[in-house]
Amino acid sequence: MQYAFKPLALAMLIAVSGSVLAAPAKKGASAEKAAKAPVMTEIEFSHQLGGASAERLAALVERFNSQQKDVVVKLVQAETAGKPTQLNLASTSTVANFMANQAAFKPVYQVLKETREKLPNSDLSSDLMVGESPAKLTALPVAFSTPVLFYNKRVFRQLGLDPEKPPRTWQEMQNVAGELLDKGVSCPYTSSWPVWVHIDNVSSVSGAQVADKKGELGFNGLMQVKHVAMLATWYKANYFHSFGRANEADQHFYKGECAMLTSDSLANSYLRDAPGVELGVAPLPYHEDTYGGPQHTLAAGASIWVGGGYKAADYKAVAKFIRFIVAPDTQMELARVGGFLPLTNSVRKTIKSKLLKDEEQVLDVAYASMQGKGGSQPMRASSLDPVRTIVDEELEQVWADKKPAKLALDNAVSRCNALLSSKPTLKKAVSF
Repeated sequence: MQYAFKPLALAMLIAVSGSVLAAPAKKGASAEKAAKAPVMTEIEFSHQLGGASAERLAALVERFNSQQKDVVVKLVQAETAGKPTQLNLASTSTVANFMANQAAFKPVYQVLKETREKLPNSDLSSDLMVGESPAKLTALPVAFSTPVLFYNKRVFRQLGLDPEKPPRTWQEMQNVAGELLDKGVSCPYTSSWPVWVHIDNVSSVSGAQVADKKGELGFNGLMQVKHVAMLATWYKANYFHSFGRANEADQHFYKGECAMLTSDSLANSYLRDAPGVELGVAPLPYHEDTYGGPQHTLAAGASIWVGGGYKAADYKAVAKFIRFIVAPDTQMELARVGGFLPLTNSVRKTIKSKLLKDEEQVLDVAYASMQGKGGSQPMRASSLDPVRTIVDEELEQVWADKKPAKLALDNAVSRCNALLSSKPTLKKAVSF
């Protein structure tokens, strides 16, 4: 798949370059000064964001531009034909397309090597990598998160539950959900991103494989069937409510309709402002019979990919922007405003003094969740849109009581593997 882009706005470019183009240089000192004016390098940054996310990205780019004398980054809207721009933002749902078209991109580590820019490789956190290692980054992660359990401490307290003791296991979740329902809470528990949370991450925490070493999906094992069957009984009993395939459930928790929510840790950035919600956060629950105990959750999110086939000057500009993103103050701002996980260990250690208590807590929980035992890059069913859609369809058949969990997961695995077999270039993207 290839990409083309339309310009969104040229105001920043005009503002930066206007003084150079406004009038011809005068003789003498003015002419000499004009002759020494830096040559501007203009690069484009494509994205598919909208609303508040697009505004945050624009503010970030504006801040970078204000610090530069010879580089201007222009934001453009991504489309699906043509050549990638110098900088390209891949979201969780589009990263598989980038992976399948890697020849169109230049690995970040190669850009840094050629431009002699250096990142603090020894300090980059290995749980957020997009590539083989911190020293061989394919792309730069910029907005990563991991699933956690949010709960409304106020509801717990009002109904006689200990607000400082959230459920740790799925069995405890069942007990708490039942007690909440009995005491009048119509939606005890809900979840955003069902495939990401309940297939990929529950499998990872349980030490169960989502695929084998050959890339064949296989998330229909005993543990996964048991988990989905459990959720099906919860759904029938009104312990669990499903509102959609993305993050629709976040809003129902935000409005105070649901008492517990599993979602990405970054949701803390807006859930903390929910009226009537005293936000609590805890690790994703685990099954008590997991062999060897609970393992780790996974990290995923947006990453920056560098387009191939550009001039050396463009890559020097790209390297400057990458360096800017990794800088401690930028990482702190991304964590504070967007709720994203800082990329470097040094920022993780120093950022707490700049955060609110709930922000600090969610980052602590997220870090601890990702540090458990287990492999660092297991296969993921949610990383490819068509695969995720198939699994969502089958899960919805379970919630609707039209299929048992085993049949639904068997069908999902069969359908997904048939899809990947017909499109071999996409198979490697499932591991990303």
